[in-house]
Amino acid sequence: MKTDAFALRHIGPRESDLNHMFKTIGVENFDQLLYETFPDGIRLKNDLQLDPPMTEYEYLNHIQELGKKNKVFKSYIGLGYHPTIVPAVIQRNIFENPGWYTAYTPYQAEIAQGRLEAILNFQTTVMELTGMEIANASLLDEGTAAAEAMALLFDVRTRDQKKNNIRKFFVSEEILPQTLSVLQTRSTPIGVELVVGNHETFDFSSDFFGAILQYPGKYGQVNDYSAFIAKAHENEIKVAVAADILSLATLTPPGEMGASVVVGTTQRFGIPMGYGGPHAAYFATKEEYKRSMPGRIIGVSIDATGKRALRMALGTREQHIKREKATSNICTAQVLLAVMAGMYAVYHGPKGLKYIADKVHASAVTLADALNKLGVYQTNTAFFDTIAVKADAAKVKAIAEKHEVNFFYADADTITIALNETTSLADLNQIIAIFAEATGKEAFKVAELNTTNNYPASLQRTSAFLQHEVFNNHHSESQLMRYIKKLERKDLSLNHSMISLGSCTMKLNAAAEMLPLSMANWNSIHPFAPVEQAEGYLTMLKKLEQQLNVITGFAGTTLQPNSGAQGEYAGLMAIRAYHLSRGDHHRNVCLIPSSAHGTNPASAAMAGMTIIVTKTTPEGNIDVEDLRTKAIEHKDDLSCLMVTYPSTHGVYESSIIEITRIIHENGGLVYMDGANMNAQVGLTNPATIGADVCHLNLHKTFAIPHGGGGPGVGPICVNEKLVPFLPTNPIINVGGDQAITAISSAPYGSALVCLISYGYITMLGAEGLKNATQFAILNANYMKARLEAHYPVLYSGEMGRAAHEMILDCRAFKQNGIEVTDIAKRLMDYGFHAPTVSFPVAGTLMVEPTESEDLAELDRFCDAMISIRKEIEAASAEDANNVLKNAPHTLAMVTADTWTMPYTREQAAYPLAYIHDNKFWPSVRRIDDAYGDRNLVCSCAPIEAYM
Repeated sequence: MKTDAFALRHIGPRESDLNHMFKTIGVENFDQLLYETFPDGIRLKNDLQLDPPMTEYEYLNHIQELGKKNKVFKSYIGLGYHPTIVPAVIQRNIFENPGWYTAYTPYQAEIAQGRLEAILNFQTTVMELTGMEIANASLLDEGTAAAEAMALLFDVRTRDQKKNNIRKFFVSEEILPQTLSVLQTRSTPIGVELVVGNHETFDFSSDFFGAILQYPGKYGQVNDYSAFIAKAHENEIKVAVAADILSLATLTPPGEMGASVVVGTTQRFGIPMGYGGPHAAYFATKEEYKRSMPGRIIGVSIDATGKRALRMALGTREQHIKREKATSNICTAQVLLAVMAGMYAVYHGPKGLKYIADKVHASAVTLADALNKLGVYQTNTAFFDTIAVKADAAKVKAIAEKHEVNFFYADADTITIALNETTSLADLNQIIAIFAEATGKEAFKVAELNTTNNYPASLQRTSAFLQHEVFNNHHSESQLMRYIKKLERKDLSLNHSMISLGSCTMKLNAAAEMLPLSMANWNSIHPFAPVEQAEGYLTMLKKLEQQLNVITGFAGTTLQPNSGAQGEYAGLMAIRAYHLSRGDHHRNVCLIPSSAHGTNPASAAMAGMTIIVTKTTPEGNIDVEDLRTKAIEHKDDLSCLMVTYPSTHGVYESSIIEITRIIHENGGLVYMDGANMNAQVGLTNPATIGADVCHLNLHKTFAIPHGGGGPGVGPICVNEKLVPFLPTNPIINVGGDQAITAISSAPYGSALVCLISYGYITMLGAEGLKNATQFAILNANYMKARLEAHYPVLYSGEMGRAAHEMILDCRAFKQNGIEVTDIAKRLMDYGFHAPTVSFPVAGTLMVEPTESEDLAELDRFCDAMISIRKEIEAASAEDANNVLKNAPHTLAMVTADTWTMPYTREQAAYPLAYIHDNKFWPSVRRIDDAYGDRNLVCSCAPIEAYM
């Protein structure tokens, strides 16, 4: 046994388990299993051409050496990214803690109360700092949040019939350059006309539905937007503001100026820069727009006993329900980073945040005064943390880089300097010395900070914020450590038991993959630092792109999209650009099977495409004849097909080659949704099945942790004809020679967590990756063999095999009065998170075990499901007082003085023997979803105030 082989640690079943598993399934070996699972003609003939695998020890040495090629300069570049101090108590107890980073999206709220409370703290922080009425659980980055603001204002304009045909959107020239690029990408296909200009000379009489302003501006200027917003409202123009969240601890919040939407990033609330991400963006708006708001909202509700309980609210806003009518394709958040940012606010409290903001401002004022004395004049009439000075940029740059300092050089004689939480007096004196050398003057030192404000009194914040006790009780490390642990104990994560979610792949996130994220030479690089300072990053990212090209069979990759849905959108925009480059402006029809993920039609709508839905056969496969008919019918304007492989139903459809050929014969391209790529790696690939582009979920197939609902990374891989159209960035030139504008804010999206996937591939190598796929298929078919005598399996391949996941049909249990939700809640009593509920078919459970789960864990889950099946058999539609309908059972319920249930406490809490060894207690009983939607509260206010 090669104990230093990473595959041994990543893959669950042992060699000695295989005969038992094969016998249970009814096959002799892997060859037979794969023959019976895969259709003819799509298996790869050769192994992947990847470097030999490294051991964990070799990899960690390699990544440390590679990290030394990154140069960590003092960064004063700004533009939405700042050095920050990550409190060690948050780094150790959240960022580096699998209890937090391996949790799934809180769809099962009863076993996610800790994470939900942490996100509620985040939402409260955002609402109170921005002065807005409602906030969501975070978005992907500031640029895409600004694009979502534009989309929301475009959507709500149609409520006013006079505005129905108005499509102009004003963008202040003060906007961050990367945000402008994302707005350009997102506006064009939906028919919004961007007009960039000076807000002071804006013509309010023109036909505009909305505007966006930057606060402070990209080069640091702080403007009072009150008059602009008031005049905009008089002309029925709604205004979004992109605001620096730290500045709002001391500046008047945009909500108090009348803004309709406020967006930004919370990166400087204790999140490392990480060469661009991941960071939690924020989105706040007015209560009246809650039904148009993108992303998720955490709301307050009650459980079955009337106890306060938290949940995800207003699910009807989500794209999987609105599909092609969706105004956003967002299906995720940056939960782990939002938790950290919210906890930063909890740790520092209102006084601490005000202290940090005032210190940053005082540093800027002190530096401006000092540089003025050198004759280097500061040009902003008011500023918070960023000053703009006039000097010879080339001369200053040469001297600054010699001293390992980065500024931003706006033009040949304008330099901006963005100060931050880490800036010390020594740093200020180093900057003064650099400019003294550049101007040939004698340097001097400042000994203390100038605390005079450099913004008008009218912009000084007077309103209180974060008065709730949670932000005022946890300021010592002991207090915060215990608070974090208290919340963690309420959440079920992968460090407790398997999470068998179909279509969401909750595999091991190995510690060796995660460790480099805490290394300063990886997490402290600004995304707009000169590329020669990021040699380690560029080497790693380019190598990861090459690895993904090999795995997918494609020619090019962009890592920029920072979620799977962003990857879908990027792939469709590349297809759109390809058709436009050939003069095929009319090709805008997108065929989508009815079984597709809800993000597919939402992404196609955002890309400006006309969606035609194709039928699914009773067996759950794409109806090839219906697809052929519709492809021929629309051959003159066919743009593409969106297809998931294996299918959303967990089957390798044998007609896939014919399907892709039909699309190509009729002038379209094929986009493959990579949600199920972990059932392809090393055995087949998107190029082989005939796709032209695919997105990959690095947070699924390639081991980036879900973090409670994010971070995610959704790169796209493309064939040679689409390489020229890969997206660029306005500051760091990336992408193809006919690149589309930016998909995300940073050049390489969430670059920091790409280290995880790079480590996963580098340590597994070709054979390990192939084995991971084989064992995922083995584990799924083993569970299918154990469970199909108790639960009908809805779809399977032509020889009766599942791919990497299966659908258990629970609809017949209604005759016993049992719904699929009851099974999901009862599984909590057995110590398990439910599989995917009612997707892609209502009334079913979609189960995916992953390759990381060992035989004992698979058996524990199967035993739990078989035990629940017996409980279903004993249930009656006439009597809802049973162990399933009352699930989950809390510790308080089971230990109460009185017990009136028609079953024992033992049956409620310990239905199987293994549970005694490792009992997980849900912290609340079943939550009342309807109550939460009727009484929406999404901040830390006590529920009594709303009852």
